[in-house]
Amino acid sequence: MSAAHPAAPSVQVVVARWREDAAWVEQLGLEALVYDKSGQPGPLALPNIGRETHTYLTHIVRNYGRLADFTVFLQADPFRHMGEGADVNALRERIARNVRLGVQFTGFAWYKLKCDRLGRPHAMRDTEGKDRWKGWGKDIPVGEVHAALFGGDVPESFLAPAPAGLFFVSRERILARPLAFYAFALSLVEADPEDERNTGHAFERLWQIIFNGKTGLNKESYA
Repeated sequence: MSAAHPAAPSVQVVVARWREDAAWVEQLGLEALVYDKSGQPGPLALPNIGRETHTYLTHIVRNYGRLADFTVFLQADPFRHMGEGADVNALRERIARNVRLGVQFTGFAWYKLKCDRLGRPHAMRDTEGKDRWKGWGKDIPVGEVHAALFGGDVPESFLAPAPAGLFFVSRERILARPLAFYAFALSLVEADPEDERNTGHAFERLWQIIFNGKTGLNKESYA
C-alpha cells in the first residue's frame, strides 16, 4: 500500500456473550470475536465468571501485542442500552464515524453514570435484582479497585461515560497501560469469580480511567 493510499484502520469487535442471540454481529460486517460463556465448548469459550469485565480483560491479555487499531467492546445484547431505535445499522454507523474521526475512547450507551467511591448511587439494592447475582445488596468497590490499579490519590467521585460495558477504544489507549496492568486487573476479577464483592461491576465505572492514556497513573509494578 503506497503512502498516498494508506491502509484503512483495522477494527475488531469483541462481544461478551452468555446465552443471548448474537446473530446481529454478522450484520456489522466487521471482524468479530464472540467470547461464549454459555458453557458450550468452542475456541472462544470462557468460564462464566466476572461479568463482561472478565471477557474484555482476557481478550486484552491474550492479544496485547496484536490488537486492532480500534476495538469495540460490547455485551451481546447492547441495543437496549443505546437509546430508542438503536439497531445494528446505527451501531455500524457510529463505529465508522468513530474510526473516521480517530476517536480514542467513547461509550455507546445513551446515558452516563456518576458515583462516589462506593459506587453510590447504584441499583444494587433494587428488589428486581434480588437473588439474581451474588453482589446484590452490596456497594460497588470503585474506590478500592481504583486504588489497586493506579498510583496517586483516589478521586472522591467518578463520571462514567461508558456504562453497560459498551465502548470503543484505540490501540494507543490500551497500550498506555502495560500488559502487567491488565494481567493484574484480570487477577482481581478472577479472585471474585461470582462477583460477590462486585469487583467486576466496579470496572464499569472505571473504563474511562483505564483508557484515558495518562501513563502517570501506572504503578511501577503489579503483583
